Amino acid sequence: MLAIKNNIMAANAARYLGRSYDALSQSVERLSSGLRINSAKDDAAGMAVRELMRADVAVMQQGNRNALDGISMLQITEGAMQTIDDILTRMKQLAEQASTDLYSDDQRSIMNNEFVEISDEIERIANSVGFNGIVVLNNTTDITIRFGTGTDDAITVTGADMTKAGLGIDAGLGAAEYVGGATGVADPDAAWVTAAAGDVFQIQFGAEAAIATAGFTAGAHTMNEVADAINAASRAASDYNAAEVVYDEDTSQYRLKVSAEAGGVLAPVITSDFADDTGLGAGDFLTVAGVAGGTVNILTTTEAESALATVDDAIVEATTARASFGAKMNRLQNSVELLSIQTENLQAAESRISDVDVATEMATLTRTQVLAQAGTAMLAQANTMPQMALTLLR
Repeated sequence: MLAIKNNIMAANAARYLGRSYDALSQSVERLSSGLRINSAKDDAAGMAVRELMRADVAVMQQGNRNALDGISMLQITEGAMQTIDDILTRMKQLAEQASTDLYSDDQRSIMNNEFVEISDEIERIANSVGFNGIVVLNNTTDITIRFGTGTDDAITVTGADMTKAGLGIDAGLGAAEYVGGATGVADPDAAWVTAAAGDVFQIQFGAEAAIATAGFTAGAHTMNEVADAINAASRAASDYNAAEVVYDEDTSQYRLKVSAEAGGVLAPVITSDFADDTGLGAGDFLTVAGVAGGTVNILTTTEAESALATVDDAIVEATTARASFGAKMNRLQNSVELLSIQTENLQAAESRISDVDVATEMATLTRTQVLAQAGTAMLAQANTMPQMALTLLR
C-alpha cells in the first residue's frame, strides 16, 4: 500500500541496518582485542571456564617461580656444603698428621691452631650462608616449598645442623663449664664445706701433665673461699680465674661454677676429696652442667686418634645432608618442567575457549560490512518511497 504517513519499508530497512551495525561492532571489538569473549554476554559459560583456567595458570606460574626459588636456595646451600666437606677433609688430614709420634707437642699445637680455626669457619658458614634470610645449615627446621593448589603440590626441605655442635666437632682448647651440684647456699660467705688437713681440689689445664692443685686447711670454708683457692691454682697454671660464685635465680641460692678458659686450655678435669658436712661428697662436689667450648683437639696422639673418628662421623653426616639437598633439587627441577608443560597446555585450552579465530571473524566482518552497506543503500531508497505518492496528488 502506497502511504505517506507510515514508511514501513524504511522502518524495516533501518531494523536490519541496526542488526548489521551491531554485528559489525562486535566483529571490530573481537578483532581489536583478540578475544572472542570480551564480556559475559558474549559467552557466559565460556567466560566462567576461562576465568577458572586463568586462575589456575596464574597459580602454576607462581608455583614455577616458587620451585625455581627453592632450587636457588638449595644451590646456595649445596655450594656451602661443598666448602664444609673440603674443610672436614682438611680436619681429618690434620688429625691423621697429628696422630703419629713423629711430631713434637709444639708442632701438634701448631696443627691444632689450624684445626680450631677451620672448625670455626664451619660454624661461620653454617650460621651465615642462606637465601633471603633463610639459613638452612644451622637447624633442622622443615621448609615447605609450594608449587600448586593441591595439598600434595609441595616439597619439604629439612634443614641440617652443620654447626660445630651439630657435627660434633666443637674443636678448640676447651671451655667446659662445671657447676656445683644440687647443694647451694643463701650466703656465699657462710660456712659451706669442711676440709680435713690435706684435702685437695685438682684442676687439669693445658697439656695433660699441667695439674694445678688447690689445697685447703682443715676446718670450715665458705663458697667464696673455695673459689679463691681454685683461682689461685688456675692462675698459676694458665693465668686465668677458673672459678666464680654465681647466683641461681631459680633456687635463690649461690652455686660454685668452674670453667676452663675458652681457647686457652683443655677442658678441666675436676677432682675433689673434701669431707663435707652438708652432704657434698668426693664424687659429687661438681657436676657437669654444659659445654661452652671446644671438646675436640689434636694436641696429643690419643686426642688426634679420637678426632679422626669424630671427623669421620661428621663427614658422613655432612655428605648425607648434602646428598639430601641434591635429591630435593632434582625433585624441584622435575616439578619446574612439569609445571611448564601443564601451564602451556592449560593456556592452549584457555586460548581455544577465549581467543578469537581471526580468519573466521574477518569473514564475518566482511559479510557484515556488505550487509551494512546494502542496508544503508536500501534505507536511502525506502526514504524516497513516500515521494511517489506526491505524483498522484498533483
